[in-house]
Amino acid sequence: MQYLVSVLHDSTALATDEEQAAIDVFNDQLIADGHWVFAGGLGWPDAATVVDNRGDEAMFTDGPYVESKEFLIGFWIIEAPDLDVALKLASAGSKACNRRVEVRPFL
Repeated sequence: MQYLVSVLHDSTALATDEEQAAIDVFNDQLIADGHWVFAGGLGWPDAATVVDNRGDEAMFTDGPYVESKEFLIGFWIIEAPDLDVALKLASAGSKACNRRVEVRPFL
């Protein structure tokens, strides 16, 4: 089963050199253990554009879809046999990046 591990952040500070090194080690371990699917960092919320084409014409709005103190700064997509393993991996990811994370299964 695949899980999305979203990295939550509340400032414009990027990962420190130490955090980035720990993230690299975590990523390498995910790959070595066969849990890696994909990962990526995201731009700041003010770089977002919300697209709504549910009506007669598309509307484009600058900024995040919801104003919040915390925002999604990056993510991992991992492969895990069950939620317990996914949570263990997410715990290690949270430690590596020094941020809170959210775990959600793909349907």
